[in-house]
Amino acid sequence: MSPDKHKPEHRDAPDNRGPECPESGGRGPGGGVPGVFSREVHVGRLRRVAAEAAAARLTGLLVTPGPDLTWLCGHRPGGAPDRLTLLVLTPEAEPRLLLPARDLADVAAGPVAGAVRLTAWADGQDPYAAAAGLLLPHGHYGISDATWSVHLLGLEEALPLTTYRPLSTALPLFRAVKDEEETARLAAAAAAADAAYEAVLAVRFSGRRESELAADLAGLLRAHGHDRVDRARVAAGAHGADPDHRPGEHRIEPGDTVVLDLGGRRDGYASALTRTVHVGPPPDRLRRLHEIVRTAREAALAALLPGAPCAEPDRAARAVLADAGHGGDALPATGHGLGLTPYEPPYLAPGGTRLLAPGMCVQVAAGVLLPGRLGVRLGDTVVCTAAGVRRLGGADPALGVVT
Repeated sequence: MSPDKHKPEHRDAPDNRGPECPESGGRGPGGGVPGVFSREVHVGRLRRVAAEAAAARLTGLLVTPGPDLTWLCGHRPGGAPDRLTLLVLTPEAEPRLLLPARDLADVAAGPVAGAVRLTAWADGQDPYAAAAGLLLPHGHYGISDATWSVHLLGLEEALPLTTYRPLSTALPLFRAVKDEEETARLAAAAAAADAAYEAVLAVRFSGRRESELAADLAGLLRAHGHDRVDRARVAAGAHGADPDHRPGEHRIEPGDTVVLDLGGRRDGYASALTRTVHVGPPPDRLRRLHEIVRTAREAALAALLPGAPCAEPDRAARAVLADAGHGGDALPATGHGLGLTPYEPPYLAPGGTRLLAPGMCVQVAAGVLLPGRLGVRLGDTVVCTAAGVRRLGGADPALGVVT
C-alpha cells in the first residue's frame, strides 16, 4: 500500500513523552531521557523478552516508539510518530529494527549497534511493505499498546492473515522486574523527591493558593535533580479527599490538612512520594487518623513478598483501615509500579492475581478519604526483594507540620 494512504500530512510531531505536569510549568531541560545503558544490558533485555514472547506462544513482539522501545534499544525517535519505527523480536532470529532512513545514523551509533539488524525506509517507499518482509504472514504478534492506528491498519493491510495482541495483555510484566542499575536510578530519583519534600516543609503555606505551593514544589523537584516534573499536587482541606485533585485558586488557611503528591523523572526514571501535612499544630484526632494510615501502609509493605499476589498488599492495608472503622474510606488501590513511566505494572489493587517478584519497584500508598472534610495519605517508593521490602526513599513518614 502507499505509505501515505493512511498517513496524515507531515507536521510538527506531537511530543510523545507523556503529559506535562500542569502545576510545574513544563519539563526540565532533560525531558526525562534515560541515561545510556551498556550494550550488554540491552542485548540481555532483547534476548530475555524474545524468550518470554515464545513462552507466551507468540510468534514475536512488535515494539513501536515509547518506553518499551527505549528500554529495549535505547532508541527514542525524535521525528513525527506517524513515520513507522518498528522493532521485531522473535526467538529464532536476530532482532530487527525498521526505521526511517534519517534515524539510521543515530541507531547505528547507539547502544544496540551491531546487535540489531537495521532496515531503513526512505520517503516515497512503502514502510508497511518493508515491515511485511520482516514478519510471518500467519504470525501472532504482541504489539505495543501505544501503536498508532495508522500503523496497525497498515500492517493489517500488508499482512491480512497476521493477528495481534496488545503487549499489556500478552506480556504485562516484561519491564516490571528492574535490574540493579535501574533500581539504583530509581533510588536516586526517590532521594531527589525526598529532598524536595523536606525543602517544601520550610515554605510558608498559610494564606497562599494551592497553585502557588504547587509551583514551589515543582521548582524544588527540579532544583533537587529532576529532569521532568510529572506531579506537584497540593490538595488542602476537603480537596485532600480527591486523589486526582489538581491545585487551583483555593487559599490555604491555618488549621488545614494538606496532601502533597509529588514525583517526576531523574535520569529518565520516575519518583513518587505522598505525604500529609497540617498548617499549625495538628489536633489529636488528626494525629490518630494519620497513625491509622501509617499502620495500614506498614501492613501493605509487610505483605509485599515474592510469590504473593498483587492484591495481597492492598488486602492487608484495607484490613487495618476496616478494623479502625475506615473500611469504606480507603484509596481505590494501594499501589502501582514505576520505572521509565510513573504508572506501570504491577498494580496493587483488589483482585490482582499476578505474582510479585524480586526486583519489582512500586509505590505503596495508604490513605483515608473523607469527602467534604479532608484526606490523609502516605506513599513511598519501594522494591520487592527476596528478603522482603527495601525502601528506596527515606522521607520522614510522620505527619508534617507547616506554617
